[in-house]
Amino acid sequence: MADIGESGGFGAGASVLLETDRLRLRRFVPADADALVELDSDPEVMRFLTGGRPTPAEVVRAEVLPRLLRGYDRHPGLGRWAAVDRAGGEFLGWFALDAPTDGDGTQAELGYRLRRAAWGRGLATEGSLALVRYAFTTLGLRRVWAETMAVNAASRRVMEKTGLRYVRTFHLDWDDPIPGTEHGEVEYELLRAEWTAGDRGR
Repeated sequence: MADIGESGGFGAGASVLLETDRLRLRRFVPADADALVELDSDPEVMRFLTGGRPTPAEVVRAEVLPRLLRGYDRHPGLGRWAAVDRAGGEFLGWFALDAPTDGDGTQAELGYRLRRAAWGRGLATEGSLALVRYAFTTLGLRRVWAETMAVNAASRRVMEKTGLRYVRTFHLDWDDPIPGTEHGEVEYELLRAEWTAGDRGR
């Protein structure tokens, strides 16, 4: 894993958070707007988020990306980072450690969103493992958690491979529910004490 540095390839010059064998996670920059629009326009990528509806390009450019950029200063060490292929420099998606809305600085929510071309290669687990290590060793967080739809089996497998354990199933009220919401949402978590006691802490 790399310390903060400078990236090469896609988004050259952006600050790098960390690197894994195949991934480079770096800060988003304004020039990433097109890549984010493309990511959120794939109905399969958005299946368990919006039922497959794309995020409008104007929303990505005027709301989503500016919010991501502001977040780096608002919550130092946390946020969403562009995932870039270390070998070829292509944009693959993003990974996140999002600050909780209640302001609890001891925990963060793990998330990711990857292009379809990056699926099935273990990249989601690879990036998530690196962020969990960063959360506990660099940031000193107490807890990392993640949520997804109960029917999203692929994301649940990633959470389990990353070391998170199932906590609960809960139901939310949606104005415009998508298929599968009737089965609820699931929450997974990993505590630093558990991580330190396990293989990932050694």
